[in-house]
Amino acid sequence: MLIIPAIDLKDGACVRLRQGEMDDATVFGDDPVAMASRWVDAGCRRLHLVDLNGAFAGKPLNADAVRGITAEYPDLPVQIGGGIRDLSTIEAYLDSGVSWVIIGTKAVTDPDFVREACQKFSGHVIVGIDARDGLVATDGWAKVTDTQAISLARQFEQDGVSAIVYTDIARDGMMQGVNVEATRQLANSMSIPVIASGGITNMDDIRALKAVAREGIEGAITGRAIYEGTLSLSEAQSYCDE
Repeated sequence: MLIIPAIDLKDGACVRLRQGEMDDATVFGDDPVAMASRWVDAGCRRLHLVDLNGAFAGKPLNADAVRGITAEYPDLPVQIGGGIRDLSTIEAYLDSGVSWVIIGTKAVTDPDFVREACQKFSGHVIVGIDARDGLVATDGWAKVTDTQAISLARQFEQDGVSAIVYTDIARDGMMQGVNVEATRQLANSMSIPVIASGGITNMDDIRALKAVAREGIEGAITGRAIYEGTLSLSEAQSYCDE
């Protein structure tokens, strides 16, 4: 199981939000490349980037920061989400060295777009499913739909997505522990891997996820915990490698 550090980009800086609220952001650094270096030095083997401005605007607004990271670390697998709403954006990100794009809101509002993206960019498309109480949320988590996360994930599995990033938004940025059971249920419901996100606080969460990782959990994205020091990235990855 991979421990995947998150770098959330807002106005060119590295921040963390609480439950997706743009007005509740903590700035952890103003140099995304330096932040990426910090996590590479700690042993990360994949990086999770989010263009927060892009998620709300519906188009990339922090692409320069993303390109800076991929240029500095061309061999580091990078996944990016936030504001990916058309095929040209996907192509531009992949051309700049990104390994996977994460489609979120557009996957819910226009499922055919995911199918098209998978056909054109096979092996490079991940769908991000953000849920509250098992129901899918969109538009930077501002809207909660009546769609069940598991049924939506199964639909995209058939389209050929590489993985599902599953975020429990009630826990994201709140340091209240990861929703292991919901993540496990999703992983059990399909054959493609699931990446856990939201609420990871300390080694207890890593141990709990690793205990069920063989059921289909490929990795765990962590943000606030590694920034505030309640979780050591190197210790967590070493534990998962044992």
